[in-house]
Amino acid sequence: MKLPRILTLIALALALQAQAQPRDDTILDAYQAWKQGNKARLAQLLPQAQGHPLEPWVAYWELRARLDTASPQEVQDFLTRWAGTYVEDRMRNDWLLLLGQRRDWTTFTAELPRYRMNDDREVRCYALAVQHVEQGGAEPPGLADELRRLWFAQRGDGEDACSFAASRFIGDGKGRGGLTTLDAWRKARLATEYNRPRAAQAAVQLAAPEALPGLRELIASPVKFLTGRATARGPLRKELVVLALVRLASGDIDNAARLLDEKWGVQLTAEERNWTWGVIARQAALKLSPDAPGYFARVTRDEDLTDEMLAWKARAALRASPGPDWPTVLKAIAAMDEPMRNEPAWVYWKARALQARGGDERRAQAQQLLQSIASFRGFYEQLALEDLGQKVVLPPAPAPLTDAEKAAARANPGLQRALYAIALGIRPEGVREWNYTTNLHQPGGMAERELLAAAQLACEREVWDRCINTSERTRTEFDIAQRYPTPFREQVVQRSREIGLDPAYVYGLIRQESRFVTDARSGVGAHGLMQVMPATARWTAKKLGMAGFTPDQLGEQDTNIAIGTGYLKLVLDDFNGSMALAAAAYNAGPNRPRAWRNGPVLDAAIWAENVPFTETRDYVKKVLANTTVYAAVLNAGQPQSLRTRLGQVGPREAATPEPNRDLP
Repeated sequence: MKLPRILTLIALALALQAQAQPRDDTILDAYQAWKQGNKARLAQLLPQAQGHPLEPWVAYWELRARLDTASPQEVQDFLTRWAGTYVEDRMRNDWLLLLGQRRDWTTFTAELPRYRMNDDREVRCYALAVQHVEQGGAEPPGLADELRRLWFAQRGDGEDACSFAASRFIGDGKGRGGLTTLDAWRKARLATEYNRPRAAQAAVQLAAPEALPGLRELIASPVKFLTGRATARGPLRKELVVLALVRLASGDIDNAARLLDEKWGVQLTAEERNWTWGVIARQAALKLSPDAPGYFARVTRDEDLTDEMLAWKARAALRASPGPDWPTVLKAIAAMDEPMRNEPAWVYWKARALQARGGDERRAQAQQLLQSIASFRGFYEQLALEDLGQKVVLPPAPAPLTDAEKAAARANPGLQRALYAIALGIRPEGVREWNYTTNLHQPGGMAERELLAAAQLACEREVWDRCINTSERTRTEFDIAQRYPTPFREQVVQRSREIGLDPAYVYGLIRQESRFVTDARSGVGAHGLMQVMPATARWTAKKLGMAGFTPDQLGEQDTNIAIGTGYLKLVLDDFNGSMALAAAAYNAGPNRPRAWRNGPVLDAAIWAENVPFTETRDYVKKVLANTTVYAAVLNAGQPQSLRTRLGQVGPREAATPEPNRDLP
């Protein structure tokens, strides 16, 4: 047989084999159909996905797209077909939610014990409602406390589950299930404060349906509602006045405070008055107003406030002039619920407050609190180390992974599917399957050595976000190379040093921005390793003299590093070298931290804790903590100090150059 004929037959065989095997294009087409809600296209593609590693996902998308019309038998067939996989439990999650919405408690109760993830708030609320009915309202009080936390934490405006469960627990209005109409009014207050009118209406419907017209009136115009009435006779009218004041405080703090002080305060109960002052004070604290401590001082019982109000009471007391009001800090922290009180931030500030108050007993208690959190792992943990007279040092590396441990990770089907999906560009679905496999597939998640092996697998595939996040779950063995990797080290270090940036600061920022995902895109359009916005990139490229730059180049790692570090250097210079202020500016734009720095000169840790935006507050602390660890990584493990990187924050000094108003 001649050689050309042999080659032709081989090519034909390969073509036939390719036709017989499902192609990645089929999966990508199915993913697009899923995002578009194209049920017909999904049904067409499902047979073509048979045998592909991601076939379970296509099967999930196809059934999920029509779950509301699928028969129970179809659902059960799916759960049986994909038993033990993530898509089985994800479908069960969706099915339980639909059963709850349909009030099909018989099927819901039968399916619930097979639900492995147990991380969906709405499913849990439905489960609590069922348990309440089954036990005739005689369940342990802890269940009502759990529901209250879930219900109050709900931020969505149209969720059914927790509101439905609350209606069961409130029952006949006498609180026999552990919830009362006051809980419903408090939920309405929270929903009103966070501008969730539908959630507020649902709560008022539970507390007093006859009050709904008044609610609609005060939502439309709280000032008209408050000024058009002379008195608040009766509990119902008082609660509506509270809601109106809460609504008004979100836009006009001074007017709300005046009306409460001069007109409505004497007509409300102590609890209603305290809550309303708490809302007004929190709004003032969010604006960094010096009036916030005075508003908080009007509260006569801190236990009437929410944890969020108490956190801002503590923050306002830390920011007080001429120095922190440590007794108020202690008082606010003491009133927090235990989970909040045990967060590292409040453990740390309680310790600082005790130290400031003085006395051997208080100092000993402060020492114990600092020791309980001190480590390299986070912002307050690092500060606690330094307050104990130590510096941040890297922990010893764990024992090397064995061949068997590595092989088990490589053979794990959930991890393999996740990596395949991520490599294919279906990152959201791949991340979900990865997280399920490491965290939720078995009670408590993977053991520590399994987590290290899974993280190492992700590192080897350069899936850095899964490498970092998975390794961060360990509590006794710490692999710094996994938690704080240094991809693109030559480019990052060289570029940073060329322009006078600390490479550790750049790495600390990239780790927080993108977890080293080169094609990362945010919901607002930021792109690449350093998550640069296109408009910012164009401005920076012009400043740097980068001719011919176009925003699509942000996907190129060298260009992204050049633009991102160039912008960071400009921001850092604009804020006179303050890493805390520059990090805030990188996240929230420079104009906001320019305003936030006004007021008293503060320890930068206090300033960071008072950043009004939750995302930016968290961002600043994490970037600085990351920077401290990366400094040790890049300097052969030398001990490092977070505090020296923080310094102080205060108004711009008159002798310093004017800020660059063009800086985006």
